[in-house]
Amino acid sequence: MTELSAPLAGIVVVSVEQAISAPFATRQLADLGATVIKIERPEGDFARHYDSLVKGNSAFFVWANVGKQSVAIDLRNPDDERLLRALIAGADVFIHNMSPAAAIGRGIDAETLRAEYPKLIVCAISGYGPDGPRSADKAYDLAIQAEAGAFSVTGDEVMSKVGFSVADISAGMYALTSVLAALVRRDRTGEGASIHVSMLEALTEWLSAPLYAATYGTGQAPRTGRRHHAIAPYGTFGLSDGRTILIAVQSDGEWQSLAVHLLDDPALGFDQRFKSNSDRLANVVELEALIAARLALISGEDAMARLVAGRIAVARVNELSGVWAHEQLRARGHFHEVQTENGPVELLDPPFDISGWARPPSSVPGLNEHDSEILAAIMRRAEK
Repeated sequence: MTELSAPLAGIVVVSVEQAISAPFATRQLADLGATVIKIERPEGDFARHYDSLVKGNSAFFVWANVGKQSVAIDLRNPDDERLLRALIAGADVFIHNMSPAAAIGRGIDAETLRAEYPKLIVCAISGYGPDGPRSADKAYDLAIQAEAGAFSVTGDEVMSKVGFSVADISAGMYALTSVLAALVRRDRTGEGASIHVSMLEALTEWLSAPLYAATYGTGQAPRTGRRHHAIAPYGTFGLSDGRTILIAVQSDGEWQSLAVHLLDDPALGFDQRFKSNSDRLANVVELEALIAARLALISGEDAMARLVAGRIAVARVNELSGVWAHEQLRARGHFHEVQTENGPVELLDPPFDISGWARPPSSVPGLNEHDSEILAAIMRRAEK
């Protein structure tokens, strides 16, 4: 097989970005081979300073910024502002997660830039979108989780946030897919694009199933914590050796198999209390107590073997240390070494798996640690 170049080789992305949403989108563009110029404040992206856990670097910053070039620009300085405009002129894609008003005030909003550079793809990420009554509101991940209803469906008696930056990530993913689609369209038509991604709209899309169920069904469903709200048995159980596992049954046939292989009681597969998913949900407390009692009587290894033999979906409930050592991730070589200012660190590979292409060596950029030759090349490109 002939080795392919990186899918986005030759694409130049300039991004005025901070925190997670835009950096997460542009990091993936860098993963795919684009040259990404990260524009930071003179004091740096504030995500640099969230913590210092990865050899003196912030875990958030390392995750969202590997593979980029860093340029520090003070937008209040006319010379720096001209440098930014020159970089944008040489770019294929410009991304920012400034507020809509701030972008307009700086003249780097989509409408202004597209009028000057019709082939440019401009992607703006904001909390609430460029218009509407909430467009000017400051928005961080947990604020959007609250507004979009993620808190309302997470937790048990006490509502909870999702334990990672789900609002930022959802917005970053829609920014990524929108930019990729716009690049394909530009190849066909020569037309650039104005893209607006709202964190609220992105996360609300991910909550569509519970939202539709609440709107067209019987209202807000109760939070169910460790178990699925609409399928049973589907949740966590303790083994006799102290481990916790998740058991998932998706069909009546799987329930009958669990009754045979784990519970040693085939008749339970057709018991009127548990015969259908609706029956199992109606009697979920009794059902889970029955499974828990059985698991307490047999060894953990026996329980796992029985579930596997019955073709029942079962998963270990891992701590993060278990994920880092996960045999599947390790067997597939899903890690690579990245350079930082304080030495190499091991990071996860991006989940892209494209034939004929492998992720090139990369590093986490120090503040303003840009390659002057790359910047000069972009300037020359803008002059053509």
